[in-house]
Amino acid sequence: MTSLLSEALVFSLVTGINLAMARLVDIWDSIGILEDQRVERMETVKKHIEGLLNEMITEEEALKKRIEANIISFRKQLETLYQEMSLEPYKVDDDLTVLQLEKDLRLRVETLLKEKGDRLKEMRSLQQQDEELCEELCATPYYIPTGSLPSRSQLQELRQHIKQLSEEKSARVKVFSGLRDDIRRLMAEMGHEPETSLERESVCNEADVFLLTHENIKALKMLLCQLEVKKESLLSTRDELKGRALSLWNRLECPEEERRELQGDMHCTLSAEIARWQNEVDRLEVLQKVKLEDVINKVRQELAYNWDKCMFGPERRESFSRHFCDSNFTEELLARHEEELSRVKAWQEKARPLLEILEKWEKTWALFQDFEKKASDPNRFNNRGGALLKEEKERVKVQKMLPKLEEELKVAVEEWERTEGCAFLVRGKRATEYVSTMWEEHRIQRGKEKNERVTKKGEAATLKTPTKRPLGSSRAEPTPSKMKKTPNQTVLRTTTTTPSSTSNTFLSVSGKPPLSGQKVQHRTKAMEISHRTPLQEVKGEKHVGMGTYSDFMSELSKKASNEAFLNSTAKDIL
Repeated sequence: MTSLLSEALVFSLVTGINLAMARLVDIWDSIGILEDQRVERMETVKKHIEGLLNEMITEEEALKKRIEANIISFRKQLETLYQEMSLEPYKVDDDLTVLQLEKDLRLRVETLLKEKGDRLKEMRSLQQQDEELCEELCATPYYIPTGSLPSRSQLQELRQHIKQLSEEKSARVKVFSGLRDDIRRLMAEMGHEPETSLERESVCNEADVFLLTHENIKALKMLLCQLEVKKESLLSTRDELKGRALSLWNRLECPEEERRELQGDMHCTLSAEIARWQNEVDRLEVLQKVKLEDVINKVRQELAYNWDKCMFGPERRESFSRHFCDSNFTEELLARHEEELSRVKAWQEKARPLLEILEKWEKTWALFQDFEKKASDPNRFNNRGGALLKEEKERVKVQKMLPKLEEELKVAVEEWERTEGCAFLVRGKRATEYVSTMWEEHRIQRGKEKNERVTKKGEAATLKTPTKRPLGSSRAEPTPSKMKKTPNQTVLRTTTTTPSSTSNTFLSVSGKPPLSGQKVQHRTKAMEISHRTPLQEVKGEKHVGMGTYSDFMSELSKKASNEAFLNSTAKDIL
């Protein structure tokens, strides 16, 4: 299509020249120009046309050379820009004309130059931010060689570096703010004034004064820890002085008005509070010297109370008995008493878990003994309103609780002895021995009570005078199951329970006296029972020990049920 248009333009140009020459010839003919002059004029026209065309050709050739030179220049620029900007070489389309190639290369160069300028501008801005952050955080700036053009990846890494530094700065500012608030609060609570440069910078309101370096943050944390330790020390000192003052108040029997006056006006710093308590302790100690005898007696009472709380035995108390009974009331004697009291309180605090278990066991043991006494009382069956059932539930609960507490105490004592390297004594005995002794005393007491009841029953039986059966009577004694109740006779079956067996005996409660044989048999059994030891059982001809706690409770329950049956039957008969 382009070639046809060009050919048409050439044909039009030739036609136009031909028409122009024909027009000139006509003019020349009309004028009457001779042939020689006409040829001369045609030569002139030819020269003008050829000159014009030659000028156009020259200009176009110059244009072509400039385009070719531009192409070469653009190619060199592109190559340099590709290297500086770390880009892949640009591939040119081979089908392009020279003019299209020059235009394409020119546009590409302009685009890269603009991008280069933008990169340099962005790099300078990012580097400025990076330097400021690194200066605040004492970090290393992101390195880009001086005079070089950053690549896209380098700019991206620089942005990421600035983002990380910004996040780190925010985190450090948050940590710094928290530490500064805590430090200010602790200083205000203690009444502490900043002394070092670090303390002054840490509480300064201007955040730019303090550099947010790792070392400075660590120093702030260390300062906070030191202030917390100092606060704990001040609190401990305050509490010691307060405890000392309370103890002196109690010993000296100071009025409540003085105590309330001092305790109610303590809304101040720890340092000021300690100073006030120290002044009060000094005042009370001066007053204590005047009332030395009364004070030592007060300390002795407190010491005896704490000995009881710690369950110390006689040996432990006798080690201090010389000073405890000393009647020469001096300041040295008071100091010895206070030292002993401090040692006892320290030991009590260390052994508090064990003492709590022991105290709980003793309370449960007291309930257990109380229930044992109630079980032996026949009048408890007269209760109404579910009291007996409630008592039985509580008794079962106590019976289950005792073994658990004893096992817990055993484990705690073993741990104590393994840790402390010494035995844990309760009232002069090892804890397990103390519990075993309590059970042994309980068994002995139960045996004594049992023997007393059997003896009383035997004595009551001997007081009756039985009537013997006639010698000639061949009538057999009726068995208990075949005996009939009559208006004049009632039969009572009593069950006498021993720790190993149960023997059944029938006593006649009627207008007629019982048989002598029955009386003899009953007295014989009563005498056998009365000669048994409290901690043994009779099984055949052997004497067997009491057994485990479970055996003891089983036998105890069996006995209680038998006694309940006996008392209930006796009430029905009477």
